[in-house]
Amino acid sequence: MPTGEAVRAMFDAIAPRYDFLNHLLSAGIDRRWRRVAVNLAQCKPGDRVLDICSGTGDLAITFARAGARVTGSDFVNSMVVRAEAKRRTIPQGAAIRFLVADSLQLPFRDGTFDVVSVGFGIRNVENLDAGLREMRRVCKPAGRVVILEFTTPPARIVRGVFGFYFHHILPRVGNTLAGVRTDAYTYLPHSVDTFPAAPELAKRMECAGLVNIQYRYLAGGVAAVHVGFCK
Repeated sequence: MPTGEAVRAMFDAIAPRYDFLNHLLSAGIDRRWRRVAVNLAQCKPGDRVLDICSGTGDLAITFARAGARVTGSDFVNSMVVRAEAKRRTIPQGAAIRFLVADSLQLPFRDGTFDVVSVGFGIRNVENLDAGLREMRRVCKPAGRVVILEFTTPPARIVRGVFGFYFHHILPRVGNTLAGVRTDAYTYLPHSVDTFPAAPELAKRMECAGLVNIQYRYLAGGVAAVHVGFCK
């Protein structure tokens, strides 16, 4: 696992092409996955949502479109700048604010948010268990912690097909189109390979103090949405 500073530098380098490559390399299905995550979060209009590792703000914006009041945080300033630019172009933009913050030291009081979410970012946090505990800390009692992340497909045939694409095609295309000298799209499949599978992530969430944890596979298990409740 690279250090936090190495991850910050890598995402800073690919920020200009980040949205384009996300949608291209997922064939646009990542947008649907975010809508599923928001639905499973049981978000109600007016709920306060914190989206950590928010990147350029796609999940935060999806929550705002569902009527939530959203704060998005990321520790890469160039990502936050791009999220801010997107926020200003949508009708729900007034319900969102973005800030630079470390997900291991969130600048919020205990029990502040109804929902704390992360989309495709928790595997980049230097200490997964500490990150999960920090998400729980800022979540209200009976609030929800929602994690949308790539995972290991449980079915062998899906695992084989996706694995070939993920390890042999995506890195070449992504690193070429990123337009900068970076191995970000080589790091991506490696970071997924070393990330806990869905059942293990559910156990880690429980160890962080969350309860009633459920998860749903997406696209045959290529990704999963986990939802845990705060006591």
